[in-house]
Amino acid sequence: QVQLVESGGGLVQAGGSLRLSCAASGGTFSMYYLGWFRQAPGKEREFVATISSSGITTSYADPVKGRFTISRDNAKNTVYLQLNTLKPEDTAVYYCAAKRPGGPYSYWGQGTQVTVSS
Repeated sequence: QVQLVESGGGLVQAGGSLRLSCAASGGTFSMYYLGWFRQAPGKEREFVATISSSGITTSYADPVKGRFTISRDNAKNTVYLQLNTLKPEDTAVYYCAAKRPGGPYSYWGQGTQVTVSS
């Protein structure tokens, strides 16, 4: 059983930056693929980025490509999401999630709010 706790959200002006962190416990962190998702008010949760267990392979949703960067530190059991050039439409609750390779995202954090003002 993996527990995930996000942090680093907040209020930022458009064009600003934030770094989200997600600390994991209770499992073998290095074996899991990790992802970031977000849910804006009135909208469904959507995929943002994912990173492989080794950290070599990453993938991003089109709206965040070139602005967001996912990374992980397996020694610290932590995954990060660097958010740059933020836009008001990036406002959402951001969730991290973990999955075994080939499986669904089975473990989720509680979310951290990111609010971007115009």
